Amino acid sequence: MPLIKVQSSIAQPEKSTVESLLKSLSADLAKQIGKPESYIMTAFEADIPMTFAGSLDPVCYIEIKSVGTMNSEQTSAMSQHFCQQISEKLGVPTKRIYIEFADAQGYMWGWNGSTFG
Repeated sequence: MPLIKVQSSIAQPEKSTVESLLKSLSADLAKQIGKPESYIMTAFEADIPMTFAGSLDPVCYIEIKSVGTMNSEQTSAMSQHFCQQISEKLGVPTKRIYIEFADAQGYMWGWNGSTFG
């Protein structure tokens, strides 16, 4: 059930850019957390009014959620990787990207009419 969701203040990119980004995020998240890509969900939202440090310059907020435990080595590596990837693909400086990592308990995440716990 891993999820990576990107929200940004940037204007909506071309559809092909978004699709490429989502596919890349999916494959990369599966690799980073060692789970099958068949369970990975990605989402992208643009044109969200946001500020960072009191500025309206481009900004991103990323959520990464997974059932299980992400350790500090994983989150550190993912922060570096995904900040760099988003910066390169969307033009948002890495210093204007926040990532929230959340471990979900299986019984708190539903799928296919059931839960993971």
